[in-house]
Amino acid sequence: MGAPDTIQVFVPLKLRKKNGRPKIMPPADYLPSEDQTQDPHILRAIGRAWAWRRRMEAGEFGTVRDLAIGVNLAERHVGRQLRLAYLAPKVLKRLVYKREVTAVTVMQLTESAVLPWVEQAGVVFGETAQVG
Repeated sequence: MGAPDTIQVFVPLKLRKKNGRPKIMPPADYLPSEDQTQDPHILRAIGRAWAWRRRMEAGEFGTVRDLAIGVNLAERHVGRQLRLAYLAPKVLKRLVYKREVTAVTVMQLTESAVLPWVEQAGVVFGETAQVG
């Protein structure tokens, strides 16, 4: 007789009801690795910046001040966050598609957006820039 066609995997999870719905609970000793998770605020801020950029390019708002009034936020905050729409394409690809973990906060990411594109990856991901 040959090898079995199926593999049995045991995953120690518990099923609990929460608000009338089943919820899968991880084991009590499970600790998620914080160094392997991307900050969700970064993706949200990038998405918001691109939405604002599109609205400005469509002519809905003429200035950052008009945009800030339209979204009911401080002009300084909107101007700072809007920089994220101008990150280097390679940095955006690594953040949005590959979901790579950054070495910076959202505030530091907005500050790095003013750097030349070749330097941004080094700052954002904590690596040396490679010029080829």
